[in-house]
Amino acid sequence: MKKLSAVQLKQQALIFSVADNLEAQGREELAGMVQCWFTVEYHQFPGSLLLRFQFESAEQLAKAEPELRKWQRRLSAALLKKGVVLKDMRRHLVFTLLGPED
Repeated sequence: MKKLSAVQLKQQALIFSVADNLEAQGREELAGMVQCWFTVEYHQFPGSLLLRFQFESAEQLAKAEPELRKWQRRLSAALLKKGVVLKDMRRHLVFTLLGPED
């Protein structure tokens, strides 16, 4: 694995901070949410950022689906507070049943 530059380390810390906050909120508000995880290619940040909220079952995922837009706005707002602008917030957060190892 390639070593991250100082700028990429700052980006990583920012993403972890935002993801941890959203994960804590999600576990409180969304039934069946297991975890929040993300993928990113730092040389294409923020365009390549994709957060995923993982759910335990398809039923819980279906119940949470109407809330997706609200969570996408929360991600966009949290990143904006840190000085990161997302051009299309719908591309950066999804609900899924898959885990990071899948």
